[in-house]
Amino acid sequence: MKKTLFAVLAACTLLSAESYQINTLSAKQLGMAHTGAGIKLGSESMHFNPGGLGFLDKTLDISAGATFIMPEVEFHGKKGKTVNDKLGTPLYVYVASSITDWLSAGLSFTTPYGNSADYGKDWEGAGLLQDISLSVYALQPTMAFKVRDDISIGVGPAIYFGSFEQSKDLPLNPNLPMSVNISGDADVAVAANVGILYDLLPNTLALGVGYRSEAKMKVAKGKPKVSYANGNVEATVAGIPQLKGIVNSLEASKVKAELPLPANLNTGISFRPTEKLLLAFDWQMVFWKAYEKLAMDFGNPNFDKVSQKNYHNTDAYRFGAQYTVIDQLDVRLGVYYDETPVDDDYLTPESPSTNKLGTTIGFSFRPIPYLSIDASFLYSNGAGSLGRDATSGSNPEKAGDGLNGRYEVQALVPSVGVSFNF
Repeated sequence: MKKTLFAVLAACTLLSAESYQINTLSAKQLGMAHTGAGIKLGSESMHFNPGGLGFLDKTLDISAGATFIMPEVEFHGKKGKTVNDKLGTPLYVYVASSITDWLSAGLSFTTPYGNSADYGKDWEGAGLLQDISLSVYALQPTMAFKVRDDISIGVGPAIYFGSFEQSKDLPLNPNLPMSVNISGDADVAVAANVGILYDLLPNTLALGVGYRSEAKMKVAKGKPKVSYANGNVEATVAGIPQLKGIVNSLEASKVKAELPLPANLNTGISFRPTEKLLLAFDWQMVFWKAYEKLAMDFGNPNFDKVSQKNYHNTDAYRFGAQYTVIDQLDVRLGVYYDETPVDDDYLTPESPSTNKLGTTIGFSFRPIPYLSIDASFLYSNGAGSLGRDATSGSNPEKAGDGLNGRYEVQALVPSVGVSFNF
């Protein structure tokens, strides 16, 4: 019984629908399909391409905002339809300054990885996942050097920290509905973030490349806690020594796990055919292949579990346009295509991603010269079809953490922000 219990328990992962990387960290650039590697973005360049920070010509440049990810993930299985529509709210703050003609520096705070999902307590896959909350925060000090009038190089560490919490059904006894909640804080992890921006034709054509290295988020002391649907677990299982022993053993565990934060390569080009029109194209490669498996260690070899993931690297293609209608108003449009890293026979409730097609609109309004009010909206769905059939329940490598069924995934994503500079 113990082996069965922990095999199912350890199958839970720390992921989100659409996998767990967040690409909505600028209300301005989300309106242009989140392009930015080849654009001079001031303080926001720290995320898209730190090389662009070297072209900052302001004493102080601040940008802050939030995104409201409103997913609708429907699972259609043997027991009907289940919906996950839990709201996610990534945040960003960028602050930077031009120190000299050739040196700029800044600090950013973002939530580049995360997840928020809730399928309910009694759905078909409750033994795999009921709900989950994962938050990864990043502090990134950055320095950029303008080595020539038309070339800037930027570099800075990305310092990650975060926490997670998840719940799943605990099938110890069909007459005693229980859930186990696992929560914990991650150790600090560090990645490198570097980039270069080349202003090939000044104020007309620019090329940029940014690279963020892989990091490992490690949870060393995850804490399991068991709850009973109708009251106190201890009182319920007191008369069942075997169940009581399992519950006590579980709650005494310290769970260890490791989650890769994949490397990213962003290449971008921007072109300004007229003074009012800006066009941008980005190609983003995400090195998801680093996520081969999830090993969860309960401190007892009889309970430990390795769940195969076998992600593969993906590409995203982004195109955006910005037009200055009047001096106080910019409008934006964009479209992108983003590949999923998950194959059908590894698709599970915590990662029901699809190849995604996104369309975006946005604007910036400047009521006074130094202040910009920014807003954008993204609609994302499965490219060609909302649905995708999962066959992970038939995959021998996913024994204990797979589920057959059909996922239908889409999301509405508004974003708002303000920026200030002088």
